[in-house]
Amino acid sequence: MSQEADDQAELARLRGRVAALESDRSSGRRHRGRSALAIVCLVLGCLLAPLGVVASWAADEVGDTDRYVDTVGPLASHPDVQDAVAKRATDALMRRIDLSALLSDLPAQDRPRLEKALGSLGDSLEDAVRSFVQDRARDIAASDAFEDIWKQANRQAHSALNKALTGSGGGAVELKGDDVTLDLAPLVERVKQRLVDRGMTVAERIPEIHTDFTLVSSEKIAEARTYVRLLQLAGNWLPVLALVLVAAGVLLAVRRRRALVAGALAVAVTTGLLGIGLRVFRALYLDRLPADASPDAAAAVYDAMTRFLATTVRMVVAVAVVVALAAWLTGPGRHATVVRGVWTSGIGAARATADRAGLRTGPVGRFVGGHRAWITWVLVAAALLVLLLWSYPTGWVVVGLALCLLFLLAVVEFLSGTGAGADDGLSDDGLPGGNNQEEQG
Repeated sequence: MSQEADDQAELARLRGRVAALESDRSSGRRHRGRSALAIVCLVLGCLLAPLGVVASWAADEVGDTDRYVDTVGPLASHPDVQDAVAKRATDALMRRIDLSALLSDLPAQDRPRLEKALGSLGDSLEDAVRSFVQDRARDIAASDAFEDIWKQANRQAHSALNKALTGSGGGAVELKGDDVTLDLAPLVERVKQRLVDRGMTVAERIPEIHTDFTLVSSEKIAEARTYVRLLQLAGNWLPVLALVLVAAGVLLAVRRRRALVAGALAVAVTTGLLGIGLRVFRALYLDRLPADASPDAAAAVYDAMTRFLATTVRMVVAVAVVVALAAWLTGPGRHATVVRGVWTSGIGAARATADRAGLRTGPVGRFVGGHRAWITWVLVAAALLVLLLWSYPTGWVVVGLALCLLFLLAVVEFLSGTGAGADDGLSDDGLPGGNNQEEQG
């Protein structure tokens, strides 16, 4: 009877062992499935991150007239743009001025004034007249009047970028072949009036002249139009989708903290590659300009058009690096523990010095010590809220917010009086007080 009972007990133990092994194997399959799905979400999120940056730029620059004018407005005071515009206006006027009849057609009483204005003509009447006309064109291009013309034209024909990237729109800004051009007719009219005022009354006979100033020239405009149009339609939803995918990948991962660090760094790398691509494309774009285009003016226009995009790239990279660094520093790794030890030791030494000097935190210190975790999360949430509400934050804004948050956390640490190694309330699996599964190192 005893032998039969032992056999039954052994059989039950073996069945339990088999059930445990089956459970472990099933759990392992589930973990592998979760890990694979987490990797897919992280990869898709990281790939969509730079596209989300471009989509946000396309939506803001094309859809927001005020922002577009703020972007291109400063170009009116850029010396290279002014010189290029003056040269284009001069060329257009010189093609309409009949030099052979310039002096003979003038009334006798007007000739002395014109000759005085032109100065010594020497052997080249054309060069002298061109110099005279270009000086007047430069005067107009450097005046407040041209700045007003420039901004008004771009405001009324805000379709400049829309033309380049979507092929729709109209007005003074037109898409001709692979060029986005701005009609300089208002500027030419002012130059004509300035010439008349300075004695060249023959300029009154020149009909209205429409001449184009190229804002963008690229063989890839037609090719890029389709893709950017899709990004424009995606608008601000694409960045949200990228963020959701990265967050889903982190939540599905078995080791969430490690996944957060890897995902954040991957976002920083992919978005940083977009920034590098902007610089590489700038060089290629300037190398392939038409012979009659001004490289300096084209560079100024390109930099103005992509300024917001480049700023957003730096901001996203800064946020991703800060998130990765924060996740690593709050983890159980050996090096992270050493860094936290130095942090808390330094704050502890400062607190000890204050205690010896007779400075006491009193009830404030007790309150902060009792609610340290809550206060920490409130500060983190406040920093994120400020970043979200900041209009067009830059990378330096992100760094500044991170440093301010770090300072406030140091104050909390100082007031709470907690020692090194205090739990931050977040385990490696992302659950408060959960089991740590991460390897040391």
